[in-house]
Amino acid sequence: MSSTAGRKALILGKVVLVTGVARQLGGRFVRRIQRDPEVDRVVAVDAVAPEHHLGGADFVRADIRQPTIARLLAEHSVDTVVHMDVTGTPLGSGSRASVKENNVIGTMQLLGACQKSPTVTRLVVKSSTNVYGSAPRDPAVFTETTPPKSLPSGGFAKDTVEVEGYVRGFARRRPDVAVCVLRFANILGPSADTPLAAYFSLPVLPTVFGYDPRLQFVHEDDVIEVLRIASHEPARGTLNSGTFNITGDGVLLLSQCARRLGRPTVPLLMPAISWVGSALRTLGMTDFSPEQLRLLTHGRVVATNQMRETLGYRPKFTTAETFADFARNRGPGLLPPEVLAGAVDRIAELPALGGGHPPTQSAN
Repeated sequence: MSSTAGRKALILGKVVLVTGVARQLGGRFVRRIQRDPEVDRVVAVDAVAPEHHLGGADFVRADIRQPTIARLLAEHSVDTVVHMDVTGTPLGSGSRASVKENNVIGTMQLLGACQKSPTVTRLVVKSSTNVYGSAPRDPAVFTETTPPKSLPSGGFAKDTVEVEGYVRGFARRRPDVAVCVLRFANILGPSADTPLAAYFSLPVLPTVFGYDPRLQFVHEDDVIEVLRIASHEPARGTLNSGTFNITGDGVLLLSQCARRLGRPTVPLLMPAISWVGSALRTLGMTDFSPEQLRLLTHGRVVATNQMRETLGYRPKFTTAETFADFARNRGPGLLPPEVLAGAVDRIAELPALGGGHPPTQSAN
């Protein structure tokens, strides 16, 4: 018996390979999936060594853009791949160009390796609701089958569109592999490292004059749990393959978010906010990209029927609860939330703005 065959005979449970483990979210998922009794081993992969611990996982320093990823799948007899290395922010001193290359080229290389692997039976891909874009004529609610009114023209949103296109091609070529694409809304939580989390951490929030977009959030804890569920064989009555929108119940307006953070807003006309966005990117304070600007103008809301009925998952946190947990861990804003809320309410009630009540007429 060869050493590879002997190793296979000793493996009783699943062997899960996870990409993007140097990020906090990837590290959390690696630690969580190890505790599942069905999982025998976890192979954690990233081009950068993580600063956080990965429990008992086997960490392999490897770049998914390189052909070595195919060798890893074969050496470890991997049957489940969880691709979390699709992201909108660079790690460390990386650039936007390196992020795009990792998202698109890295995914292509990983899928090519999975296609050649006889042991891979399940693929889970972390995607984003950014694939729907944000446009003025968007539907009130996107479902998984709703085409965007206008395809994203750049940035992370375009990356996710390309990634999903390659994943669909892989699913056609390997119909024997269960493929699950999870489109997460804006991820927030105590350790969130996303462009929107950086935006909400600014002392003053620049907004687009005349717009108050609807936003949805998904908690980090729910992200980890739904990834875990998608990585396993489906429970009775559910189907762990297909494309699913993932977010907490409800919506929040951007103005409500600002009030709950205790951060004042500065409404700006489009040319001015574009200039501010460029300045913030130059200073490294936040990635105020054109796609994020469109989100903060038009917003985005998605339906989660498929997540509940087909995937069988109900988030533990609503959109409002997710944002509240994020706000608690970001510290107080310039103004106490209750003071800011009261000031906004009083301004809204001014007669000049259409607020208040008309004076009562004398009975005489």
